[in-house]
Amino acid sequence: MKRLPFLVTIIALLLSVSAMANTLASIKGKVIDASTQAPLAGATLYISDLKASTSTNNNGEFVFNNVPTKGKFLLEVRYLGYKTSSKIIDLSVQEEITFALDPSVIESAEVVITGTPFSSNNKTNSLAVVTMSRDKLAQSAATNLVDAIAKIPGVAQVTTGGAISKPTIRGLGYNRVLTMVDGAREEGQQWGDEHGVQVDQFSAARIEVLKGPASLLYGSDALGGVINIIDDLVPAEGDFNGNFTTNYNTNGGLTASSIMAQGNTNGFVYRGRVSYKNAYGFGYKGHVVPNAGFNEINTSAMLGLNKTWGYTHLSLSRFATNIGLVEEGPNEDGNYLDEDGNVISNSDARKRSLNLPFQNINHYRAALNSNILLGGGQLKSTLAFQRNIRKEFEETKDEPGLNLGLNSYTYDVKYSFANNGKWEPTIGIQGMYQTNKNSGEEFLVPDYNSNNIGAFAYLKRNFSNGAINAGVRYDYKKIDGKDLFETHDDHEHQIFTAFNNSFSNFTGSLGFAFDIAKNLNLKGNIGSGFRAPNIAELGANGKHEGTFRYEIGNSNLKQETSLQFDLGLTYNAENITLGLNAYSNKIYDYIYLSNLNNETIVNTDHDGNTETLPVYRFLQTNASLVGGEASVDFHLIKALHFENTFAYVKGTNKATNSPLPFIPAASLNNEVRFEPNIKGLNDSFIKVGLTNVFKQDRIDAFEIETDGYTLLDAGIGTSFKTKRGKLNVWITGQNLTNKLYYNHLSRYKLAGIYNPGRNVSFGISVPL
Repeated sequence: MKRLPFLVTIIALLLSVSAMANTLASIKGKVIDASTQAPLAGATLYISDLKASTSTNNNGEFVFNNVPTKGKFLLEVRYLGYKTSSKIIDLSVQEEITFALDPSVIESAEVVITGTPFSSNNKTNSLAVVTMSRDKLAQSAATNLVDAIAKIPGVAQVTTGGAISKPTIRGLGYNRVLTMVDGAREEGQQWGDEHGVQVDQFSAARIEVLKGPASLLYGSDALGGVINIIDDLVPAEGDFNGNFTTNYNTNGGLTASSIMAQGNTNGFVYRGRVSYKNAYGFGYKGHVVPNAGFNEINTSAMLGLNKTWGYTHLSLSRFATNIGLVEEGPNEDGNYLDEDGNVISNSDARKRSLNLPFQNINHYRAALNSNILLGGGQLKSTLAFQRNIRKEFEETKDEPGLNLGLNSYTYDVKYSFANNGKWEPTIGIQGMYQTNKNSGEEFLVPDYNSNNIGAFAYLKRNFSNGAINAGVRYDYKKIDGKDLFETHDDHEHQIFTAFNNSFSNFTGSLGFAFDIAKNLNLKGNIGSGFRAPNIAELGANGKHEGTFRYEIGNSNLKQETSLQFDLGLTYNAENITLGLNAYSNKIYDYIYLSNLNNETIVNTDHDGNTETLPVYRFLQTNASLVGGEASVDFHLIKALHFENTFAYVKGTNKATNSPLPFIPAASLNNEVRFEPNIKGLNDSFIKVGLTNVFKQDRIDAFEIETDGYTLLDAGIGTSFKTKRGKLNVWITGQNLTNKLYYNHLSRYKLAGIYNPGRNVSFGISVPL
């Protein structure tokens, strides 16, 4: 399968669908205060399944144009200081819709699209899904997207400096957590420790995190959960707008900026975005880490049609970054030395040019998302092509050592049958074809081809006070590793031996979510998961820069399967919100890395230089992960919020009754947020927070204990109304006490490199 015909097909589909446009339709309505009946101007309304949004005028009136003339869709309305409201609307009944919103200091459940074939009120979703808005992403002052969501309870990150973070959900990461971008699963060699998420942080309008097995709707690699990065919905009919956002971090000198413009002309919708980041090495208590900087430039565009038959959107993007890799930590005096043994000064470490070794990554993505109204139901599809080019430069900046080229073709087609508001059935088929090729002088994983396909059936039954759902799925995956030989000093050496593996599995899920009393919601889910071993687990054989280890795969590995039980309870009263989640996850044939008996190997590069590295091999065992999350939000007065979250997970190797490796430490987050009502200003806030991470002493034999720590954060911000929208400004600070600490999952901890010290971030977002 070639890339060009695939893209031509996508463009042809986009153009041909335009012929299906017919008589225009519209939805009109009003948003008012429930008690005073006063109109609410500036309320935002969303129909996620149509990728449509609009807002109310000064009279509280709204209109959606170019919408279907029939069908039932979930319409959501949000307005600051009021409960979020949503209702199913029947487009065949042409009547004005009125939303009467109740004032509230507590944010109610939002409409989510993750873990459900169609948009759904989170109160009726049996899976644990948490959302994070664009404003909170920006105010986090994180250097990358995954760091920004790491305070969500149950979410952690494996970090390699400021540019690289890999998400973990409830103790599971790497290929067990699926990242969705533009509606398609991201594929970018995500098996590696130092392989981060290749997506523009600024493009996320919000992020939805699904905690728990999601194999039913997403297939292999969603055994641990899903991170869904959601772009903006299209603007209202006739609207053209844009935004410029920029921020600066004092630690690492990060400058990050993004400009976006979008519009909607008679249902022809379009968007363009360009973003840029640049940083030198991060620092901690008087030291700057040399060659820990990065630079990144991202471009993206979207063209589409929103018509009475549905929508179709073509998204194109390129993510390009260069990331410095740190080979050695500080000496016993805490100083960093160059190759000649001289101390590297902080001023030299702050230079933005990268030295060897470093990564160069280019990730290209094309995705066609459509929702066509057919036979009274919805036919949703996502066709995507991705090309990931990953190069590591070690000896020279001209020729890469490691050079991997990964092509991925994915498809996701599902049909939701017409429903009467009670029964909601959906069937679907998904698949992916991949090719991976080595083009460098060093090798870690073999060339391979992979092909997988899955089909599922899902049924949801709605009741007046909740819903139940059930589903079943079958997956099949085939992966073929290739022989690879290397000639060195006139001797041919075999690096990889060919293998042909296939995996298949049935998975299922059963869940419920009900309001069991006033303001009290109970949800539960029993779900099985499935994951085929990735290429590194099956075939790795080499040293990967930045991991400080030599990895050896095992082509005889079995697939992982899991069974997880989830139970969640939420209480929403006028001035308090309580949330409790507990889970038990049993994983059979769990794959993990281990350094058995302190095994080492002498690794020799092409220049004859040698180094002794620990050898890590992929093993399997039965495992269990049990834990939970808790949240308590107090709102004793309207303007004052006291928010608290706690998360804990315990991983156990059932064969030895010993701890699983790489399990995040328990954490407790506290934040006091004051939101004063200041004349002429909007969305003003002052916040102070504590991040408390406990000692992690439940570790595998080869791991090192990590002490607990407490970090102090703070922030202040506000917005001003302009003719084009709200202008936001904020200042946030992290680790304000300049605490020296190690995150247990930091890859640089192995080299004695602390996590970043004090940082102050200044940001502004200007409407265009």
